[in-house]
Amino acid sequence: MSNREVVVLSVGGVRFVTRASTLQRFPESRLARMLDEDDQEFKRVNGEFFVDRDGTLFSYIMDFLRTLQVSLPTDFSDYQRLQREAEFYGLYLLADVLSQEHLLKPRPEILEVRFSLQEMQAFFRIFGSCSTTVETLADQITVYTGQQSGQSWNSPFSSQKPLVPLPLERPSHHDMFFQCGTDCSAGDQFVARYVSIKPDDRKLINGTNVLGLLLDTLFKDGFHLVSTRTVSSEEKVECYSLERMKRPAGLAVTVKQTPGTSRVAQAKKSQVQKGK
Repeated sequence: MSNREVVVLSVGGVRFVTRASTLQRFPESRLARMLDEDDQEFKRVNGEFFVDRDGTLFSYIMDFLRTLQVSLPTDFSDYQRLQREAEFYGLYLLADVLSQEHLLKPRPEILEVRFSLQEMQAFFRIFGSCSTTVETLADQITVYTGQQSGQSWNSPFSSQKPLVPLPLERPSHHDMFFQCGTDCSAGDQFVARYVSIKPDDRKLINGTNVLGLLLDTLFKDGFHLVSTRTVSSEEKVECYSLERMKRPAGLAVTVKQTPGTSRVAQAKKSQVQKGK
């Protein structure tokens, strides 16, 4: 590329190298006008443009110019300062997006596991505030059933006995229900239900073991335990509340170009849907 295509900026001492076309994405901005060297805030020293602003925040400005998306770290908190920087550079569309902090801040995602132990059976009900997470978890869980002879609660799975996968009960997009254990049928025959949770390939019949594997799977997925409480002492129902910080849906800016107008003449914000 020629020297005119590559632009070097030093923002508060932090060096950035980019294309001229990236800085010209919004022609009315000060960054685009900087290339014509008609802005006194930008001094050209030894072929590099220097501006006395925050270099760390400018990295988010550059990311926006390159992708037309606003994507910030989960622990980001300097929304007002970044908005002020966007206004300084004449990127008013970005400043408008940053003014809507509630769309950009991460939100807590709640998952609740209810566990009931009744004789030789265990019952599970999972509720999640995010349907996408519940759907993903439902794809990981498989319940197998079959009749076994002389089986007890802690009997190991016999690979010689054919088992049939059962669909999970899904009362809504936000919850699921399943059970494991054995139920006496006739004589010494038992209806057995085993639970498998990917990526673990074991088929577990003991409810306590299934609960441990389920919680371990959720911990590995970023959830942490918030509280444990007994919902019903008579029915032996325990409730485990878990939480994780969920990244917000990304905000994308679409710049339209119409004949006779600049690319920034018509612009709109759109929210990228990632599951609700």
